[in-house]
Amino acid sequence: MDTPLTTFSRISIQGFRRLRDVKMELRPLSVMIGANGTGKTSVLDVLSLLASSAQGKLASSLSDLSGLPSVLTQGSAEELGFQISMGGAGNGQLDYALSLRPNGHSYEIRNETLIQLTSNLQPFIHLSTHGNYHHPDDFMTPSPPRGFNRSETSLAQVPNFANITDNFRSRLASLTFYHVLNVDPRSPVRLPQAMGPATLPGKNGEDLVSCLFYLRETERDRFDAVEDSLRAAFPRFERLDFPPVAAGTLALAWRERGSAKPFYMHQLSEGTLRFLWLTTLLQSSGLTALTLLDEPEVSLHPQLLSLLADQLREASRRTQIVVATHSDTLLRFLEPSEVVVLDSTDDGMTTLKRADELDLDDWLKDYSLGELWLNGRLGARV
Repeated sequence: MDTPLTTFSRISIQGFRRLRDVKMELRPLSVMIGANGTGKTSVLDVLSLLASSAQGKLASSLSDLSGLPSVLTQGSAEELGFQISMGGAGNGQLDYALSLRPNGHSYEIRNETLIQLTSNLQPFIHLSTHGNYHHPDDFMTPSPPRGFNRSETSLAQVPNFANITDNFRSRLASLTFYHVLNVDPRSPVRLPQAMGPATLPGKNGEDLVSCLFYLRETERDRFDAVEDSLRAAFPRFERLDFPPVAAGTLALAWRERGSAKPFYMHQLSEGTLRFLWLTTLLQSSGLTALTLLDEPEVSLHPQLLSLLADQLREASRRTQIVVATHSDTLLRFLEPSEVVVLDSTDDGMTTLKRADELDLDDWLKDYSLGELWLNGRLGARV
């Protein structure tokens, strides 16, 4: 069989909060916009839950969401269903399906499959519910492997016989979800940090200094790109330095033209610190297969959103990015193919459409996407 492409192509969701039955094409960059309560964060939560299912952490993730019954669509869903595909249509496409049903105070995995279309377009089942998997000698095992946990998925537990299964699992499990960065006075991002190899700045910015130092020493072109972005965003910015503050511990010094003394992390504004963290993240070599960002525009001056849009677009060549935003200004700098509009039906359920599926060509001659969002041409505003 051919090895599938290594990008995720679409996701379907049934019965998760307001996402009663939605489908979303996953492109290199997908920026979701919608009014409060239309389901943007729910889409991110579903993708994160699927990553947990591939990591063997489904039970703990559902517990963090207050249990399966609390996330089921009220009054119209008795079970939760997901389908996510990797690769293009036809030969090589992998389709993973998972459905969960409440069982007392817990849940049961009602159905799970990982299927690939072969060269003759016949389905090849790599794994199925409760541990059945395809053996390299070309037969399906009739029983799960030893120690199989029925509260966790087969995807997380089957032997790594098939490179295709392992590739799908590892890419889905690598997903990283970044919430709005905490920049409180004693937050990790504002404190000196231990020096060490770090290819990502950390969800809480706990490795930001180490990541930047590592970039400077190992991938100078990416570090230079970070500093170039900072100069474009902050005209007085000159360079970043990394003075040691103790054995094995570094600080970050922000130097500006005309200022004799540098600024340190605890002195930077919220917007400056968040932009530095986002810029470092989007230049990082350690970006995972899927990167989720919730409201990256928080604290950023509107003029910085043009730079952010360019950074998202560039990074989407190396990772698939899904963003939830409330910012009409960010939309001004995006293409219709990059925007997903979430709206609500009369009964409060979510609808989802790509902006390039809407009839916008004539409107876009005179208005930006942000203006069309504000005047309601993309969808309801409340």
